[in-house]
Amino acid sequence: MREIIKVENLSLIYAPKTALQRQALDNVSMTVKRGEFRAIIGPQGSGKSSLLQVLAGLLAPSSGQASICGLDLKVKKMRENVWRKVGYIFQYPERQLFEDTVYNDVAYGPGNLGLSKGEVAVRVRAALKKVGMGEEYFEVSPFKLSGGQQRRVAIAGILAMQPEVLLLDEPTAGLDPKGRKQLMDLFSDLCHQQQVTVLLVTHDMEEVAHRADMATVLHQGKVVMEGTPRDVFSRGRELKEHGLAVPFATELAAALKERGLKVREDITTLPEAEVEVEKLLRGRA
Repeated sequence: MREIIKVENLSLIYAPKTALQRQALDNVSMTVKRGEFRAIIGPQGSGKSSLLQVLAGLLAPSSGQASICGLDLKVKKMRENVWRKVGYIFQYPERQLFEDTVYNDVAYGPGNLGLSKGEVAVRVRAALKKVGMGEEYFEVSPFKLSGGQQRRVAIAGILAMQPEVLLLDEPTAGLDPKGRKQLMDLFSDLCHQQQVTVLLVTHDMEEVAHRADMATVLHQGKVVMEGTPRDVFSRGRELKEHGLAVPFATELAAALKERGLKVREDITTLPEAEVEVEKLLRGRA
């Protein structure tokens, strides 16, 4: 798989040369392959959202290099075209709804790509189907829907653009467990079945362990750790020093090991923990 995102020594400074100057990103380097599910984790204020905004073309790098889908993000004209290839879903995306009907809202993005009405219609139907909404919603005002339904309409509008990359900034914030799982399953399917590259900013370490291929840890604007979730969570003490937790299964394995029990040290998910506990119980039977 070839790289689709490349960041080298990227720095971002807000309000430079003023009393409000603040460095959000400090020499960040990262490479993401096409079709990869990458988690971006870190404490609040670590630069996670700022990194996504640079990759979405919303902020220009202060220094260093960054490219996405072959577009140089230091070049203004290229940043202005990022939206054609990259979908950016932030917290509470339903707040960006503005059209009079669900159909028109989802059709807005692909309509701006210069597609025919027929192609737009195909994309709208497909996108709404992916989020579990049928034609009965086409003429409904999005403002008469529940919060969860509005979230799905907003996400369908991004999916109708058929992006090569999805940038997700805590996209399930405020949803109940069922709604969170449905959306995360959708993003996983898009990644693993359609090779859509996914970058997920999240504080949910269970999701990182369960879904991510790779994880990047930011702290005070710097990359302090990177690797597979198994590699990253094996460094639990360091993560805690950076204000982060580890998955429950990893915490459980560490507690069992401290009690002198023989368990794997690289456990990250509950199914893995269940296997180890079963082994312990069988050994004591």
